[in-house]
Amino acid sequence: MIKHNLLLLFRGFKKFRTTFLINLIGLSTGLACVIIIYMWVNDELAMDKFHEKEKRLYRVMVNNPNSEEIETSPSTQAILADALKGELPEVETAVSALDVGVDLTLSVNERHIPVKGILASKDFFNIFSFNLIQGSNDQVLQDKKGIVISESTAIALFNSVDNATGKIIEWQFPYGKSEVFVAGIFKDVSTNSSMKFDAALSFEVYKDLIGKESLHWGNFGCSTYLVLKEGTNLEDVNKKIVDFVKHKASDSKITLFLAPYSEYYLYGNYENGIRAGGRIDYVRLFSMIGAFILIIACINFMNLATAKATRHIKEVGIKKAIGASRRLLVFQYLGESMMMAFLSLLIAVLFVDLFLPQFNVATGKQLDLVFNSQLAISLAIILTFTGLIAGSYPAFYLSRFNPSTVLKGSFSYQRSFPEMIARRGLIIFQFAISVIFIVAVTVVYKQIEFVQTKYLGYDKDNIVYFKPEGKLALNLETFLSEARKVPGVINASSISRSIVGAQNSTMGYFNWEGKDPNVQVPFEIVNSNYDLIETLGIQLKEGRAFSRDFPQDTSSIIFNEAGLEVMGLKDPIGGTFNLWGKDYKIIGITKNFHFESLHEKVKPLFFRLVPEEAERIMVKISAGKETDAIEGLEDVYNKINPGYSFDYKFLSEEYQAQYIAEKRVSTLSKYFAALAIVISCLGLFGLAAFTAERRLKEIGIRKVLGSSSFGIVYLLSLDFTRVVIVSILIALPISYYFTSRWLDGFAFRIELHWWYFAGAGILAISIALLTVGAQAIRAATSNPAQCLKDE
Repeated sequence: MIKHNLLLLFRGFKKFRTTFLINLIGLSTGLACVIIIYMWVNDELAMDKFHEKEKRLYRVMVNNPNSEEIETSPSTQAILADALKGELPEVETAVSALDVGVDLTLSVNERHIPVKGILASKDFFNIFSFNLIQGSNDQVLQDKKGIVISESTAIALFNSVDNATGKIIEWQFPYGKSEVFVAGIFKDVSTNSSMKFDAALSFEVYKDLIGKESLHWGNFGCSTYLVLKEGTNLEDVNKKIVDFVKHKASDSKITLFLAPYSEYYLYGNYENGIRAGGRIDYVRLFSMIGAFILIIACINFMNLATAKATRHIKEVGIKKAIGASRRLLVFQYLGESMMMAFLSLLIAVLFVDLFLPQFNVATGKQLDLVFNSQLAISLAIILTFTGLIAGSYPAFYLSRFNPSTVLKGSFSYQRSFPEMIARRGLIIFQFAISVIFIVAVTVVYKQIEFVQTKYLGYDKDNIVYFKPEGKLALNLETFLSEARKVPGVINASSISRSIVGAQNSTMGYFNWEGKDPNVQVPFEIVNSNYDLIETLGIQLKEGRAFSRDFPQDTSSIIFNEAGLEVMGLKDPIGGTFNLWGKDYKIIGITKNFHFESLHEKVKPLFFRLVPEEAERIMVKISAGKETDAIEGLEDVYNKINPGYSFDYKFLSEEYQAQYIAEKRVSTLSKYFAALAIVISCLGLFGLAAFTAERRLKEIGIRKVLGSSSFGIVYLLSLDFTRVVIVSILIALPISYYFTSRWLDGFAFRIELHWWYFAGAGILAISIALLTVGAQAIRAATSNPAQCLKDE
């Protein structure tokens, strides 16, 4: 049977080379897309699932009601973990962590290695399965004079993992520095972990740095993780902890709940306190795209197989006349499609191996085509699905012909094929999907362009930033003074952390005149140096910025417009804001600026003048003088801080990094849209060729009777054009719905203009006309004498 099907496949290739190649290219491309998307989806779904206690591991989430909505975040108090562990018998282990990728510099002799660090409680390695090569899970974070480093960090510092334990390292980051010993070494964090770090310090170090006065229920910024005991009911625990903080701080309005740790990566978005998707939306989106592209390729197979049915009618009639059952014929044609699918799968695997490195670059993944039982089973399922879907319609259609009608020659293809309607429906489906892809690519591109060019309320261009290391941290003001003298430098200042992204926040222990005690508002905190507002180009609405002419400005504060709005102060300048028991004088109000991505509304924020905590240096450079200015800054840096490398970044690059997921969607959407269009046009090209071939005699007669070539081209193109127009009319409202929903994820977004949709329709009809027109012109210019010859 297999040999017979292979022989039929080979004969089909010899007789219908164009059709065979169209099916082979279309199915191979579709299968390659499905395999790559399957690998990506599988990798996304496996994120954070490797932890041994994953089923009992939870992250504490905070709901904070404000005047407009409930804001949900994983930012908790540093003292929450110990309190929950002490008061809830259901909690087996609780851990506090500062896991926002702390910039650490580790030094051994003259080696200075920048790494991403984490500060965590002693049980961190007990609840997370980051495998220790050296050291004990219970002991490595017990001593605040110890540090745990990754395998690659140990090699970078000591050239080897052997005997690294116990050696002395100096760590430094903006809050301080200290000498510590290597208490343990862990294997490099795997790619399927959302938590990335190269070194871990005791959480007690963080407590010492911020001071006991900051360890209260109004100070947020840490993460809290819990492992619940076996058999614990999550719903019961959530009922217990919902008002936990309210019992500790009577003026607090926040509520708590637990969310499975491994789900946060995919389901990290919340709207009004309710889970509302996240990266899972992109997983679903690309799963659908892969399925649609494969279905489009299968549709080509169906359409072309039924289109050439007239070539098989007598073959079917003879086989049925000599005793072949319909079941046997169904198996024959399904066998042909399965063989075609298998051949396409082999080519698809080659495509995947060839293009996977480029896909990894586009998605930021490290996927490898490794054949294992899981992949083999998945490929077998994909192969079976493709073969059955592609071959089912032709198989059941061709096998139903009546042998007597066929052999008498009274069977009329034109009159008796209700499947002509079905085939048109399949073409409509193909092009509708293609039009949706075109609209989606256009809208995503325009939104990305919008977020890249929108004025943010501050000047992000030509600003470089870097952290002070070594002696520079002790001579910050000297460096800033020297930096301002460098040719091409406009201004220089420092900040506690980058102005891009969420800042440190506080939700309590502050007051102002007329404050409603029932309203709790979170404020973002920017600890700044002199000249920061001027360096960033943030515009003042009222008042002034911090100035060296006013020594008392260390007790002054500056709010943004959003902060002023929630406070409701009519004449804020000169007023008093009590923060953590200290009175601050309001000296200025800045206009709102976007320190977070445009997904978020502008949040209330204030600036404090705390030079000793503002240790991330920012330097504004004149446009066109970047190279000379950076060279001058490097000279000053090396003079003050010999032995350290001058590692800087542009602020604009950090801003763009906030939209990395959207950029990847934009890039991949372009590729997938192009593939969908190409595959659809391949099928249309094949159908147009068969239509023209079947109507050759009609064309010859029309030409003999005086029809023009243009008239024949119009005749042959009209039918396909109508079908494509119908697909456009169906696709446009669907594409509007989905693109509008995607844009709803941005607090600031583009308008969906009508020309986005009109342009997609025009592009689709143009591509279809070019595809069909090429075959129509070829048929219209043929010699009528050749058209009228018998085959």
